[in-house]
Amino acid sequence: MHHIVRASALFAALVAPFLCIAAVGQQPDFSKVEIKVTKVSGNIYMLEGQGGNIAASVGEDGIVIVDDEFAPLAEKIQAALKNLGITDKPVRFVINTHYHGDHTGGNVPFATSGSTLIAQDNVRKRLASGGTAGNGGSVKMEAKPAEKAALPIITFEHDVTVHLNGEDIRALHFPSGHTDGDAIIFFPKNNVVHMGDDFVRYGFPFIDVAGGGSVQGMIDGVEKAAAQLPADVKVIPGHGALSNLDDVRAYVKMLRETSGVVQKAIDAHKTLDQMKQEKILAPWAKWSSDFVSQDVFIETLYNSLTGHPGQFVKHN
Repeated sequence: MHHIVRASALFAALVAPFLCIAAVGQQPDFSKVEIKVTKVSGNIYMLEGQGGNIAASVGEDGIVIVDDEFAPLAEKIQAALKNLGITDKPVRFVINTHYHGDHTGGNVPFATSGSTLIAQDNVRKRLASGGTAGNGGSVKMEAKPAEKAALPIITFEHDVTVHLNGEDIRALHFPSGHTDGDAIIFFPKNNVVHMGDDFVRYGFPFIDVAGGGSVQGMIDGVEKAAAQLPADVKVIPGHGALSNLDDVRAYVKMLRETSGVVQKAIDAHKTLDQMKQEKILAPWAKWSSDFVSQDVFIETLYNSLTGHPGQFVKHN
């Protein structure tokens, strides 16, 4: 097996607390993390710390956040929201976009301090069972079963709406994209959407093929979401800078083209090693990163398109 991807700072930051730490070096020093708050539109804010981006609706009814990063940052996140000076009311709801630890790691402290956790059905199932996430190849991450307090207590199959702060905050499930429990969250009054990790800005995306994700589902979900959104919507990605629909379209174009090239190679009966040797994703080299390199993305697409999530042993 290859090294589990080069142990870059990005990789460690994204997923370290959620896997065998030995594989990628030490956990980040959470004491040094500062929470950066950006006003996106109206009363919607984006919070960046370590891990997935957070969206927050902050108003007189209280606060709703989308994703919660890591447990050691919960107090800093709460302090950053309080420092806005808009409300003294607590975080009433946390909506998880999917089950990965860099988006759900704060579930326990938020639940313990009174927030209600909401997510798609499969998020609760995967948090409860634990198991191996990965691209079916060189990226593997172990997650232990989560404690009871980390589990969403309200789950939904297709969609749910939270009516708070004068807004109908809609969480819509898009099946088998980044994982099998993805939700994209839309704030219609303020014209903002949080895409979770179905849309990221670090380059080729990590697709959790072992966790029910697929490139076909990711393309389908992002395209369907984009078709329902106003042209000038502000897009919060799972990771990276605030974006717009042009950024989303460029990303989907890359997914379509790269998966097309890999499918063509599969149809020509090329092996995974041949695809890597021929560097078939070289035209998209600018999307390559230490986290998801060209070779790692070839593996991801190959496993996704052939329906091989890899032979993973589930840990108890």
